[in-house]
Amino acid sequence: MAVMGCTPVWMYCRLYRTMERFNKPEILEAAKSGGAFLRRFARIPNSGSPWKCAFCLTRDGKALKVQRTIFSECFYVMAMDELARVTGDKDMQAEAAQMMDQLVHWVRVDPSGLGKPQLSGDTPVCSMAVPMMLLCLVQQLTEARSGEEVDKYREVGGWCVKQILQHLQRGGTAILESVSSEGKELPGCAGRLQNPGHALEAGWFLLQYGLENGDQELQRTAVDKFMEIPFLTGWDKEHGGLLYFLDVDGYCPTQLEWSMKLWWPHCEALIAYLMAYSHTKEPALLERFSQVYDYTFSHFSDAENGEWFGYLTQQGKVTLDFKGGPFKGFFHVPRCLYMCEKILDSILNKQES
Repeated sequence: MAVMGCTPVWMYCRLYRTMERFNKPEILEAAKSGGAFLRRFARIPNSGSPWKCAFCLTRDGKALKVQRTIFSECFYVMAMDELARVTGDKDMQAEAAQMMDQLVHWVRVDPSGLGKPQLSGDTPVCSMAVPMMLLCLVQQLTEARSGEEVDKYREVGGWCVKQILQHLQRGGTAILESVSSEGKELPGCAGRLQNPGHALEAGWFLLQYGLENGDQELQRTAVDKFMEIPFLTGWDKEHGGLLYFLDVDGYCPTQLEWSMKLWWPHCEALIAYLMAYSHTKEPALLERFSQVYDYTFSHFSDAENGEWFGYLTQQGKVTLDFKGGPFKGFFHVPRCLYMCEKILDSILNKQES
C-alpha cells in the first residue's frame, strides 16, 4: 500500500464530492478507512524533517520501502487534502498543508531531508516531474479556496510554471525530460531524453493554470508546444500509440522499455486534447483526441473482464497481463475517465445553452 493507497483515497473522495452518482456512503467509508490506515502507518520518522512517507507497506502496516524522492509525500498531500474536503477535518487539512511546506523546502531550499546525498560525480539535474507534481498540488490545495494560503501557493505555482517552461529547448522545438539547474540542455543521452506522455501531462497542467490565471500566452504554449510537439514526435506512425521514450536526435534511448506503449501516457493525451479542444474549439485537437481514443480503447481496455492492461509491445500486443502493480494503481485510468467525462459534459452543456 502507501502510494497506491493514497491514490484511491484521493479518487474516491473526488468522485464522492463532485459526481452525484458516486455520492454513496460506502465510497466515503472506504476513503476514510484508507485515510486512517495511511495516517497511522505511512508516515515514517525522518532525521532532519518531520517525516517521510513509505512507498510500500505490508498489509499490516509495516514499511517495506521509502523512496528518496518527493512523490510519495505528494500523493499523501493529495489524499489528505481531498479527504479533509469531504470530512471537514481541519487537522487533516493542516497536515496536508504542513507536508506541502516541507515539499517546497526540499525542492527549493534544502533537499538533504530526502536522504539523497549529492555525489561528487553527479551533475545536478532538474527533472520536469518535480515542478509538475508541485503544480498539481498547488491546484489541489487552492481549488475553491481563498485567503493567505492561496496567495502563498500562487507564488509556488508561478515558480513551477517557470521551471516547467525551461524544459522547452532547442529554440522551442523540443520538450526535454531533464535540464541543468540553469535550465540548459544536458550533455549525453540523459539530456536528449524525451517522454511524450509526460510532456502531454505537463501540457494540460499548464493549460489549466493558464486558464485559471487568464494567461493566454501560457495557454497557447501549453497547446502548441507541450501537446503538439510531443504528440507529433511521439506517435508511432507504423503501429499507432505513443512511444514511451524518445531521443531528440533520433538515437535509440537507453531505457529498455523505450518502444513500449504504456497506459498512462495515453490517459494524459486524452485529457490534454479534450481540454485543449474544449477551450479552443479547434477541430484538429478533437481529431487528435479521437485518434488517441481509438487506439487506447482498442488496445488497453479489456472489454471482456474490465479495467485496462498497462503494458504493450510496440506492435500493440499485451506483454504484461496484470492490471495493477507498484506503479499502475487506481489513479491514471480513473482520473482520465473522470476528467474526460467532466469536460465532455461541459462541452455538451454549452452547446445546449
